[in-house]
Amino acid sequence: MSTVFISLFGWADRLIDRITMYRLLVYYLLAILGTAMVLGAVGKLAYSPMEIAMSAAYITLICWISHKVFEHVFEAPTNPESTLITGFILALIVAPATMPKDYVFLTAVSGLAVASKYLLAVGKKHIFNPAAAVVALTAAGAGDTANWWVGTALLAPVVVTGGVLIVRKIKRGHMVVSFMAAALVATAGFSMLSGGDVVSTVIKTISHSSLLFLGFVMLTEPLTSPGTLEGQRWYAVLVGVLFAPQVHIGSLYSTPELALVSGNILAFLVSPRAKFVASVAEVKRWGSSVQDFIFDTGQFRFKPGQYMEFTLPHSDADARGYRRYFTIASSPTEQHLRIGVKFYPKGSSFKTAMLKMNRDAVMGIAGLAGDFVMPKDTSRKLAFIAGGIGVTPFRSMVKYLIDTGQRRDVVMMYAERKLSDLAYVDVFNEAQHTPGLRIVYTLSAEAAVPPGFLRGSISTEAIRREIPDYLERQFYISGPHSMVAAMQQQLSSLGVSDRQIKTDFFPGYA
Repeated sequence: MSTVFISLFGWADRLIDRITMYRLLVYYLLAILGTAMVLGAVGKLAYSPMEIAMSAAYITLICWISHKVFEHVFEAPTNPESTLITGFILALIVAPATMPKDYVFLTAVSGLAVASKYLLAVGKKHIFNPAAAVVALTAAGAGDTANWWVGTALLAPVVVTGGVLIVRKIKRGHMVVSFMAAALVATAGFSMLSGGDVVSTVIKTISHSSLLFLGFVMLTEPLTSPGTLEGQRWYAVLVGVLFAPQVHIGSLYSTPELALVSGNILAFLVSPRAKFVASVAEVKRWGSSVQDFIFDTGQFRFKPGQYMEFTLPHSDADARGYRRYFTIASSPTEQHLRIGVKFYPKGSSFKTAMLKMNRDAVMGIAGLAGDFVMPKDTSRKLAFIAGGIGVTPFRSMVKYLIDTGQRRDVVMMYAERKLSDLAYVDVFNEAQHTPGLRIVYTLSAEAAVPPGFLRGSISTEAIRREIPDYLERQFYISGPHSMVAAMQQQLSSLGVSDRQIKTDFFPGYA
C-alpha cells in the first residue's frame, strides 16, 4: 500500500512541478466551479449552471477592470493570474446572482476586493486576504456578505483533492493541519460546554462549512501569512480557534472571514513587510548558464538565506506564469539586492523575458520569507552543502559573516561541473582568509582540477575527510532537488539526524 502512495505522490509531484502554484490554483478553482455547475445541472445545488457561470464571469470581469485602474493609478505591475484567483474565490464564497439586483452586490465586492490590495496596504504590501477583507467589510456595512456556498459535502472531494496538491506544492501542509485541528478542537469544546452533540457538530463542520476551502485556499496565501514555520503554525492555530462559530465579543460572532482577517493582522505584526518595484543596476554572468541580477533597492531588513517573490509581466506567458521565488544572494549589509538565476535551453517564458532584461528594467519584488537561516547560537558548528545555483543563499550568509565580523565555525562544500561555472568566487576567496570560514570546492566535469580542489561529487568519503566532526554540525543543503535528496540520504547513512539537517525550500512556483 505504501508503494502505491509513493508512486501516486511521485506522479502528482511531477505534474505540479511543471506549473506555478498560481496557475495550479487557477486550474483548481476552475475545477471546483466546473463541478458545481455539473451538480447544479442535476439539481444537487441551489444554483443553476448558468447562474454560477454568469456570476463567476461577471465577478472576474469587474476584478480585471479594477486591477487595470489601480495598476494605472499606482503604477504597479500586476499579475493577471491574481485577478482570476480573486475573482474565482469570490465566486465560490459569495452567492451567485439569481436576480438582476444581485449584480450590484457582486460589483461592490469585486471592486472592493481589488481595492483592498492597494488601499489596505503598508509599504505597498496588502495586509488582508482580499476576498476575506471585502466580505467582512460588506457584512459590517451593507449587512450583505458571503454565504460560503462552496462548503458542501458534494464539493468536498474536489476541494480536498486539489487542496492537497496545492499545499504539497508550496509545502504548507503543516498550516492546514494546525488550522483544522485547532478549529475542530475549539468547535467541539464549545459544543461540549453548551451541551450540544459534539459528534454531529464536528461532522457538520467538516462537510458542510467553509473549513476545507478556507484552510486549503485562503489560509495558505503566501503574501498575507507569516514567512516562517513557527509563525505559520501560530497563525494557523489562531485562525482555527477563531473559526469556531461560538466565538464572539458581545453580539459580534466570529465568521470565517473575520477569523482570517484577524490572522492577517497577526501576520502583519510578526512578519517583515517589504514590497517594491526595483530596477536592474547590473547583470553579471557566471559560467555558461547563470546570471546575477543586481537591483537598486538600498538596504532593507532580511536574514541571510531568505527568499522573495519576483513578478515580471510579459506577453505570451506559459503555464509557469508571471512570478518566481528566488533566494536572495546579497547580504543585508549590501546596498543592492542580488539574485542568481540559472537558465536552461527552451526555458520558461518568464526566464526568456528575464534574459532580455538589461540595466533599468524593472521587476516587482515582495513576499520576504524563509527559515533557511543560520541559528541564533553563534557557537553552533555549521556545514554548508551547495550544488550549482543552490550556492546563492550561502553567498548571502558568507558575505554577511565577512562584513559583520561575526565569528562562526563554518565549513562549506561547493560542487559544480567546471571551474568556469563557479559563482561568487570573489566572496568565497575572501572567506578563505576569514577566521572560522573554510570553503571546499569540488568539480565533477574537469579532467584535472586545481590544487586544493576535489574531483567528483560530494560523497560520504569526502564529508568524512573534509568535515571530520560532521556529527557535531548543523547541515544546510541547497541545490537541485535530486542533489538535496541524495545528500540527505548520505548524511543519514553517516548517522546525522534529521534534526541536524536543513534544506533550502521556497515555494517552488516553478
